Amino acid sequence: MIPFNKPYLTGKETQYIFEAVNTGHISGNGTFTKECHRFLKDSFGFKKVLLTTSCTDALEMAAMLINIQPGDEVIIPSYTFVSTALAFVRQGADIVFADSTPEHPNLDATKLESLINSKTKAIVPVHYAGVACDMDAIMELAHKHQLYVIEDAAQAIDSYYKGRPLGTIGHLSAFSFHETKNIQSGEGGFLGINDEKFIKRAEILWEKGTNRAEFFRGEVNKYGWVDTGSSFLPSDIIAAFLFAQLEHLHEIQNRRKEIWNQYFKSLKELETEGYFKLPVIPEYATNNAHMFYLLCNTADQRNQLLTFLKQHGVHAVFHYLSLHSSPFYSNKYRGNPLPNSDHFSDTLVRLPFYFELSEEHQLKVIHTIERFFRS
Repeated sequence: MIPFNKPYLTGKETQYIFEAVNTGHISGNGTFTKECHRFLKDSFGFKKVLLTTSCTDALEMAAMLINIQPGDEVIIPSYTFVSTALAFVRQGADIVFADSTPEHPNLDATKLESLINSKTKAIVPVHYAGVACDMDAIMELAHKHQLYVIEDAAQAIDSYYKGRPLGTIGHLSAFSFHETKNIQSGEGGFLGINDEKFIKRAEILWEKGTNRAEFFRGEVNKYGWVDTGSSFLPSDIIAAFLFAQLEHLHEIQNRRKEIWNQYFKSLKELETEGYFKLPVIPEYATNNAHMFYLLCNTADQRNQLLTFLKQHGVHAVFHYLSLHSSPFYSNKYRGNPLPNSDHFSDTLVRLPFYFELSEEHQLKVIHTIERFFRS
């Protein structure tokens, strides 16, 4: 079976973990945590970076930082992972779901203004597959209505909007280092901070509601409990693993783009013949090769393709189910139908995609897809 995903190891992960252990400091905010912070800040231009145990934690920190209260409304796409909504639901927010564009799973920025009212507190665009939402349109609306923008950039490391790194455009952003991501540490993530007013409180929330970070920098002579918060920071062992990955960012990205381009080139003829649609990259966006997907014409066709691939040794998967129709939120959703989101839920197929996907195995995936549609 060709797996859907296989975590890539650069070879230095265990070496750096060994070094971290030998420093005698393996809890959070150690030497390798600081190295990761420096790398991410310098490479992409955040005002501040804080590693977290997951992207979910980073989103929860963001919800706390903008002071979400019960009754506040937060706009998110329905076609996204549950964490995008959960972080704000935990703070008492009401979720307002936005539809996707017809061409791409990202939220449709042209339809956002009709969702905004006096209760709206934030917009959370999700850069699906590492492809940018229309951030100029979103930021213009946010400025007009005095809203916060939190970029869910879980899949968007090293991807850009009009030359600007994703995650650096909104007020705050959240990234994932889950094992399915381009850069991974098994579990992990980080909060990107682009508005300096959030920096001091973010450190406090990150350190269980204490000003411990200031104390260890010598900025206060003692530390105590000063705010709410949680244990959001990962151990330095995780950071050591992550730093080995970050050092190879460009190598990893280049290989993934080769795989993505081979899929696109090889499957283009079938798309031209109308069997399915391939991913669309808007002119304002770059492609960080996070995933490769097909859009089948119907749900039945999608399900038959997945079954055929599995029968022939290829593990492909479908992706999100629209959150507005989920068991947890369907009875709370009060909006209109979201046909584009539902279309992606019904028809999207993700193909095997990982750094070590060999040419032989990729060609097998491609030829199996060809066999399904040609027959």
